[in-house]
Amino acid sequence: MSLGNQAHKLEELILENERLRNEKGTKFIAVTSGKGGVGKSTICSNLSYILYKLGFKVAIFDADIGLANLDIIFGVKSEKNLLHALKGECSLRDIIIPIESDGLFLIPGESGAEILKYSGELMFDRIIEDSILLDDLDFVLVDTGAGIGEHTQSFLEACDEVIVVTMTDPAALTDAYATIKICSRNKDRLFVVINMVKNSKEAQAIFDKFNKVAREHIDTLELDFLGALSYDGIVTKATKGRKLFASISPFSTPSVELEEIARHLAQKLERKVLPKEDGRFGRFFEKILKQF
Repeated sequence: MSLGNQAHKLEELILENERLRNEKGTKFIAVTSGKGGVGKSTICSNLSYILYKLGFKVAIFDADIGLANLDIIFGVKSEKNLLHALKGECSLRDIIIPIESDGLFLIPGESGAEILKYSGELMFDRIIEDSILLDDLDFVLVDTGAGIGEHTQSFLEACDEVIVVTMTDPAALTDAYATIKICSRNKDRLFVVINMVKNSKEAQAIFDKFNKVAREHIDTLELDFLGALSYDGIVTKATKGRKLFASISPFSTPSVELEEIARHLAQKLERKVLPKEDGRFGRFFEKILKQF
């Protein structure tokens, strides 16, 4: 297939996906970064968990092609994954792992090299469109690979929204800017999260400088600062133990900060969020009341 035909097919598929999403209401949100090592997958996995605790039904799709590791982060094993679905050996439903049976699901990716031969176009056809058929999902978080490779660009283009995760490190900010330039081709708004900051003042100062540079060179794009996460040893401890820091330490500084980010995101996407006093334990009390 020629490049022109591929582009046309991809455009048709994106429009069809948008139509189906509008009918159903599911929001596809890519979580990406300019470089590896900035905490993208850790933030994406914990964000999915917090959105679930806030009352949303969420799936997280491991789209880090060839380097998938969300099953490790969640501490689960997958018998089948994205590669099996792409090869037609099973459907998307067959590979889904329920992290929380009433509202949080993992669509596992493949960490081997074989999956790299599949185009982003085919992945959309087999995976993203199919995932719309999942019942009552509010959000599908798509954990992309770092950088701006072919597969990553395809996912960024197809998703409704994009969250760019970066750090205070100059190299991370430079690579994040490259990602933002790519996204600006078909997005007029991007969300930004800064990881491992000293404090909120540092985070705001870094974003302001970053946003100023972006506005000078990409005047059609709005950068929306969702928030920042402080450096905290609990994150490393949880990751090493294959646990979510938001689960094992819900009142830690990063957990509280990420909950605020989740609330801001949901509100900006016009999703109803449970009140703060109900969000963390709402499902627990709901289950108790159902017993009476």
